[in-house]
Amino acid sequence: MNLRAMRRGVCLGAALIRSTLSYARIGVRRRNTPQARAMWMHRSSISVLRAMDVECRREGNPPASGLLVANHLSYLDIVVLAAQAPCAFVSKREVQRWPVFGMLAKAGGTIFLNRGSRASAARAATSIGQRLASSVCVALFPEGTSTDGSTVRHFPPWLFEPAIESRHCITAASIRYLPADGGDELHLCWFGDASFLSHLWSLLCGERFTVQIRFGHPQVYMDRTIAAAATRETILSMRAAGILQFGSSHNRKFERCEAA
Repeated sequence: MNLRAMRRGVCLGAALIRSTLSYARIGVRRRNTPQARAMWMHRSSISVLRAMDVECRREGNPPASGLLVANHLSYLDIVVLAAQAPCAFVSKREVQRWPVFGMLAKAGGTIFLNRGSRASAARAATSIGQRLASSVCVALFPEGTSTDGSTVRHFPPWLFEPAIESRHCITAASIRYLPADGGDELHLCWFGDASFLSHLWSLLCGERFTVQIRFGHPQVYMDRTIAAAATRETILSMRAAGILQFGSSHNRKFERCEAA
C-alpha cells in the first residue's frame, strides 16, 4: 500500500466530512441559495486541493460574476476553478456519478446537461441565465469532455447565448497541469477510456504537481458565434504563452485564499 496515497486519502476523506457537515448547516439555516452553494463549493474545493497536495499558480483575476469559460483536461478542473472564486458550473450529466467530485458538483448547485438533447440544452440555457441574473459567476467547459491537452476542441456558440442576451462579461481561463518532473501534462489529464478510480489513485500515489491557471480580461460580446471563437482563441493563446514562474509573493496570495 502506498503510504503517500493513504495519507492523502485520509486527508481527502476528512475534508469531505467537514464539507458535508458545513453543507448541512447551510440547509439548517435556510441559506441554500445559489450564492451560498457557490461559496460552499469554493471553500470545499480549497480543502480538497489541500488534501490532495495540489498546488495552484494563478495569473490574472477570477471574475466575480458573468460567464467563466475554460479548457477541459480532467475532473480536477472543477475544484481547481472553484477554489479560485465562488461559482456555479455547467457540466455533462455523467459528472453526477463521479465519486467525490460528483458529490461536490451536485451540492454546489451545478447545472447538469444531457448532451444531444435539445430540451436539456434549453433548460440549461434558462438556468445559466438565472444564475447570471443573480450575480453568480457561471463556469463551463464548452469542449464537453476532457482531453489530453494537445488541442482545444470546438466551442458550441449556444452555450454563450445567455451571457450575450444579458450583456454579461465573458472571461476566458486556461488550465495547464505541470508534473513535478517537468514531464508532459498528458500523464495528469483524464481522457478517453481511462478509469476514473484508477486515475484518481495514480494522482494520490504520485508526486506533488502544480496546476497553472490563467485568467483573461472580461469581455462583452454582441454575437454568440464571435464570442465562442474569440474565447477559444484566447485560451489557446494563454496556453501557448508558456509556464508561469512565480515567487513567494504569489504563493502567499494563494495561501490567503485558502484561509478564506
